[in-house]
Amino acid sequence: MTTPQQDRRLAAWLSSPNVAAAEIVANLGYGAVVLDIEHGSFDLADLDRFIPLLRGLRLDVLAKVHGPERAPIQQALDFGATAVVIPHIESAGHARAVCAFGKLPPLGDRSFAGGRTAAYGGFDDAWISEQDTTTRVYPMIEDAGALEEIDGILALPTVDGVFVGPSDLSLRRRRGAYARTAEDFADLARVADAAAAADKPWVMPAWSDDEKRFGLDHGADQLVLTMEHGALMSGFRTALTQTRSMLTAHLTNDPGTGEK
Repeated sequence: MTTPQQDRRLAAWLSSPNVAAAEIVANLGYGAVVLDIEHGSFDLADLDRFIPLLRGLRLDVLAKVHGPERAPIQQALDFGATAVVIPHIESAGHARAVCAFGKLPPLGDRSFAGGRTAAYGGFDDAWISEQDTTTRVYPMIEDAGALEEIDGILALPTVDGVFVGPSDLSLRRRRGAYARTAEDFADLARVADAAAAADKPWVMPAWSDDEKRFGLDHGADQLVLTMEHGALMSGFRTALTQTRSMLTAHLTNDPGTGEK
């Protein structure tokens, strides 16, 4: 069997340290994963084992950390994540303080750990430059204040791009549940336009065809195509629906059932 070439532009959303799911998405041709550490079932021991496995599968690893705090940001990077996605950013000033935890001095305020990323040894100036260049810091745009100050957030030297959170953004913009309305897409377009103006990437969760088309049309650097739990539900539902349809047809056509 020929394995499709992996495409880093296409990501899957994982909510647990499911090795089989990781291998499946890599074998199918996904090139990236988002780890939902904030809402998923990951602990530190899971991340210490799972992130190296994902990197071994040649997957770009975007770790959506617990919150806008030093410890989870630094831990995800120390375990080997290629990007940290930082939720609950409220403003440009908040982003300035929090995103610094993802970059080493003098650029930021990340603390050095002599672990995996430093080959369990020391470091030099070249290593600092390599870390700051190859690992990415993406504040989430999911708060009304962050959207209002999107240009200032993207202008920060510690920010490599942004990751949009459409559901929370809709809630915090007082529109209620995210329903892919014209207002929702207007907010997404504002993020896309600001990212383009700053010449920095933006990432979009895109479960529906409309969202996928929007992301492609508006230059999203990466699209997150499906969630682990949603993919499971879809597979289970498809098998159940198809078999129920077969059962109905069988009962209708089998004269021994008394059905017509």
